[in-house]
Amino acid sequence: MKKCVLIYEDDLDIMQLCKIILTASDYQVETRNTCENIIADVKEVNPNIILMDLWIPEIGGEQAIMLVKQEEAFKDIPIVIFSANEELDTICKRINASGYLKKPFDIMDLKNIIQLHISEKKHSEQSTQSV
Repeated sequence: MKKCVLIYEDDLDIMQLCKIILTASDYQVETRNTCENIIADVKEVNPNIILMDLWIPEIGGEQAIMLVKQEEAFKDIPIVIFSANEELDTICKRINASGYLKKPFDIMDLKNIIQLHISEKKHSEQSTQSV
Protein backbone atom coordinates (compact mmCIF):
# COMPACT_ATOMS: atom_id res chain seq x y z
CA MET A 1 0.00 0.00 0.00
CA LYS A 2 1.34 3.41 -0.97
CA LYS A 3 2.20 5.91 1.74
CA CYS A 4 0.03 9.02 1.59
CA VAL A 5 1.30 12.60 1.65
CA LEU A 6 -1.19 15.39 2.32
CA ILE A 7 0.10 18.72 0.98
CA TYR A 8 -1.23 22.13 2.02
CA GLU A 9 0.03 24.79 -0.39
CA ASP A 10 -1.72 27.82 -1.89
CA ASP A 11 0.79 28.32 -4.72
CA LEU A 12 -0.63 26.01 -7.39
CA ASP A 13 2.69 25.72 -9.25
CA ILE A 14 4.54 24.57 -6.12
CA MET A 15 1.66 22.26 -5.22
CA GLN A 16 1.71 20.63 -8.66
CA LEU A 17 5.50 20.33 -8.64
CA CYS A 18 5.44 18.59 -5.25
CA LYS A 19 2.63 16.31 -6.39
CA ILE A 20 4.50 15.31 -9.55
CA ILE A 21 7.75 14.66 -7.68
CA LEU A 22 6.16 12.63 -4.90
CA THR A 23 3.79 10.69 -7.19
CA ALA A 24 6.82 9.71 -9.31
CA SER A 25 8.43 8.51 -6.05
CA ASP A 26 5.47 6.14 -5.54
CA TYR A 27 3.52 8.13 -2.95
CA GLN A 28 -0.21 8.72 -2.99
CA VAL A 29 -0.54 12.52 -2.91
CA GLU A 30 -3.55 14.57 -1.81
CA THR A 31 -3.50 18.36 -2.02
CA ARG A 32 -5.39 21.26 -0.49
CA ASN A 33 -4.95 25.00 -1.09
CA THR A 34 -6.49 26.10 2.22
CA CYS A 35 -6.40 24.57 5.68
CA GLU A 36 -9.53 25.82 7.43
CA ASN A 37 -10.96 22.26 7.34
CA ILE A 38 -7.75 20.52 8.36
CA ILE A 39 -9.28 18.15 10.91
CA ALA A 40 -11.92 16.94 8.42
CA ASP A 41 -9.22 16.68 5.72
CA VAL A 42 -6.96 14.56 7.90
CA LYS A 43 -9.88 12.30 8.89
CA GLU A 44 -10.82 11.85 5.23
CA VAL A 45 -7.32 11.35 3.78
CA ASN A 46 -5.62 9.53 6.69
CA PRO A 47 -2.13 10.69 5.62
CA ASN A 48 1.18 9.17 6.68
CA ILE A 49 2.70 12.65 6.61
CA ILE A 50 1.57 16.26 6.10
CA LEU A 51 3.55 18.87 4.18
CA MET A 52 2.33 22.30 5.35
CA ASP A 53 3.00 25.72 3.88
CA LEU A 54 3.16 28.31 6.66
CA TRP A 55 1.66 31.17 4.68
CA ILE A 56 -1.51 29.44 3.55
CA PRO A 57 -4.86 31.30 3.53
CA GLU A 58 -7.50 31.21 6.21
CA ILE A 59 -6.08 30.04 9.54
CA GLY A 60 -2.44 29.70 8.44
CA GLY A 61 -0.05 26.80 8.70
CA GLU A 62 1.02 27.33 12.30
CA GLN A 63 -2.54 27.32 13.64
CA ALA A 64 -3.48 24.35 11.45
CA ILE A 65 -0.54 22.32 12.79
CA MET A 66 -1.47 23.14 16.37
CA LEU A 67 -5.05 21.97 15.72
CA VAL A 68 -3.79 18.63 14.36
CA LYS A 69 -1.39 18.16 17.27
CA GLN A 70 -4.27 18.71 19.74
CA GLU A 71 -6.22 15.78 18.30
CA GLU A 72 -5.24 12.54 20.06
CA ALA A 73 -5.81 10.46 16.92
CA PHE A 74 -3.55 12.68 14.79
CA LYS A 75 -0.86 13.95 17.16
CA ASP A 76 1.71 11.44 15.92
CA ILE A 77 1.33 12.19 12.21
CA PRO A 78 4.62 13.75 11.08
CA ILE A 79 4.16 17.32 9.86
CA VAL A 80 6.87 19.02 7.82
CA ILE A 81 6.53 22.75 7.35
CA PHE A 82 7.81 24.40 4.21
CA SER A 83 8.20 28.08 3.64
CA ALA A 84 10.58 30.86 2.67
CA ASN A 85 10.35 32.17 6.24
CA GLU A 86 13.80 32.86 7.70
CA GLU A 87 12.79 31.55 11.15
CA LEU A 88 11.74 28.04 10.15
CA ASP A 89 13.88 26.35 12.80
CA THR A 90 12.36 28.48 15.59
CA ILE A 91 8.81 28.05 14.29
CA CYS A 92 9.30 24.30 13.88
CA LYS A 93 10.33 23.95 17.52
CA ARG A 94 7.60 26.28 18.81
CA ILE A 95 4.75 24.38 17.13
CA ASN A 96 6.28 20.93 17.53
CA ALA A 97 6.49 20.21 13.81
CA SER A 98 8.49 17.15 12.79
CA GLY A 99 10.79 19.08 10.49
CA TYR A 100 11.01 21.79 7.87
CA LEU A 101 12.00 22.41 4.27
CA LYS A 102 13.08 25.88 3.19
CA LYS A 103 11.73 27.29 -0.08
CA PRO A 104 13.09 27.29 -2.68
CA PHE A 105 13.97 23.64 -2.17
CA ASP A 106 15.92 21.00 -4.01
CA ILE A 107 13.91 18.06 -5.39
CA MET A 108 16.12 15.55 -3.58
CA ASP A 109 15.68 17.46 -0.31
CA LEU A 110 11.89 17.19 -0.69
CA LYS A 111 12.03 13.47 -1.37
CA ASN A 112 14.54 12.87 1.42
CA ILE A 113 12.64 14.73 4.14
CA ILE A 114 9.39 12.93 3.29
CA GLN A 115 11.15 9.56 3.31
CA LEU A 116 12.97 10.37 6.56
CA HIS A 117 9.83 11.24 8.49
CA ILE A 118 7.75 8.40 7.09
CA SER A 119 10.55 5.99 8.01
CA GLU A 120 10.79 7.45 11.53
CA LYS A 121 7.02 7.10 11.95
CA LYS A 122 7.14 3.48 10.78
CA HIS A 123 10.04 2.72 13.16
CA SER A 124 8.17 4.40 16.03
CA GLU A 125 5.06 2.30 15.36
CA GLN A 126 7.08 -0.91 15.27
CA SER A 127 8.77 0.00 18.57
CA THR A 128 5.40 0.67 20.17
CA GLN A 129 3.94 -2.60 18.90
CA SER A 130 6.83 -4.66 20.23
CA VAL A 131 6.57 -3.25 23.78
